[in-house]
Amino acid sequence: MTVLKIVSYNIHKGKTALGRRSSLFDLRAGLLALKADLVFLQEIQGRNEKEHHQHAQPALLAGHLHMEVAYGCNAVRKKTDHGNALLSKYEIIDHENEDISDHKLEQRGVLHAQVSVGNQRVHCFVVHLGLFNVSRIRQVTAIIERIKRLVPEDEPLIIAGDFNDWNEKLAPYFAKELGVHEVFANTPVRLDDELPRMKVSFKRLWDTFSFRKLMETEKMLRYQRIKMPEISLKTLPKVLKHLQDPNELPPPRTFPAAFPWLRLDRMYQRGFEIRSAQVLKGKPWNKISDHAPICVELALVKPQDVAKAEVLEAGVADADASATLCA
Repeated sequence: MTVLKIVSYNIHKGKTALGRRSSLFDLRAGLLALKADLVFLQEIQGRNEKEHHQHAQPALLAGHLHMEVAYGCNAVRKKTDHGNALLSKYEIIDHENEDISDHKLEQRGVLHAQVSVGNQRVHCFVVHLGLFNVSRIRQVTAIIERIKRLVPEDEPLIIAGDFNDWNEKLAPYFAKELGVHEVFANTPVRLDDELPRMKVSFKRLWDTFSFRKLMETEKMLRYQRIKMPEISLKTLPKVLKHLQDPNELPPPRTFPAAFPWLRLDRMYQRGFEIRSAQVLKGKPWNKISDHAPICVELALVKPQDVAKAEVLEAGVADADASATLCA
């Protein structure tokens, strides 16, 4: 089973958070240390005729990291342009950039690259959505339509980038239409110390530890081989995570990098097993850009493994139904 380390990062056009100096040297060193297999980059400059040391950033980073590169130009100015890029240690067999701009004030695009991992084709979508909610909904609709048209359902898929979705409205669209999963909501190892949403968690905590539901919850946790910690202020976060539906875990906080608070950056996947997910905080990442990068490990699931899992799930469901009838 192939495990991929994947990074998604809005690099702020290769400048520090306040835009006062170039951060390309620190960016190259940071990415080199991560040893990522795929890097999804947003706000990367393809052309800069004003500051020549900022010119041709996709090729510069790809050469330094010994990776292949695909660049999608979106925002074109008189002497500069920038867009999205994918860096890959695997062969990029095809790529296309689609304009999904919603109005003239914001030029946006989605880069669709196809990467060959072993004998498996992996579809990678590098995304940077607009600042307005209405625009983001239309852009997500365009992305969904492209995926339905061009990506077979049995081929692995990764969608990553800066979604600007601070109010968390877009996830249901992707989940319902494409059957993808947001990695931070479903990872078994989440390293950003994110608590579940408090409003939902405390309601569930109250319901669970009522006399009516106590035995039911205890049985469920025992079946899942989860040891329930004793409740105290120190262990409350662990208790809440045990009781939380994974789909209710919020996306990661990635902006601003110095003190991440807004949930702007995401990664969705289909056809992988999620191994771990984390937001890279502190030095050097809090100086390189205004966003913090996300780093995820995904294990590529073979098609026959998916088929076996589906058969197993169907068998368990049939067994449960038979047991119910016998009872």
